[in-house]
Amino acid sequence: MEAENIPGNGKLDRVFIRNQDIVSRRIAGELFLVPVKGKLADMESIFTLTSVAEYIWDRLDGEKRLDDIRNEIVARFDVGLEQADADLREFIAELLAAGLIHPEKV
Repeated sequence: MEAENIPGNGKLDRVFIRNQDIVSRRIAGELFLVPVKGKLADMESIFTLTSVAEYIWDRLDGEKRLDDIRNEIVARFDVGLEQADADLREFIAELLAAGLIHPEKV
C-alpha cells in the first residue's frame, strides 16, 4: 500500500480518488459512506463523516492535491495549518486502510 507518504511528515503533493464501489447517503443530516461491492461491503466498513471529513471526501476527485485540500480546510474552517494537516493525514490514512480511496496516477 502507498500510505507511507501520507502519515507523519510525508509530502502532501499526492492526488487520490474515491473508490467507485462506495456510495454516500445523507441520513438525518449526517453523511455516511457505504461500500457496495466485494469484501468492503460489510457493516464494519461504514463511515460517518464530520463536516471536515465530508469536505475532504468531496475533494478526492483524482485531480486535487492533498496540500491544496489542506489549504482550503484552513481557509474554510478557520483552523490552523498544523491542525488541518494532522486531520487530513489521519482521515486519508483511515480511508486508505479501509480501501475507500486509492492514489490517482497523475
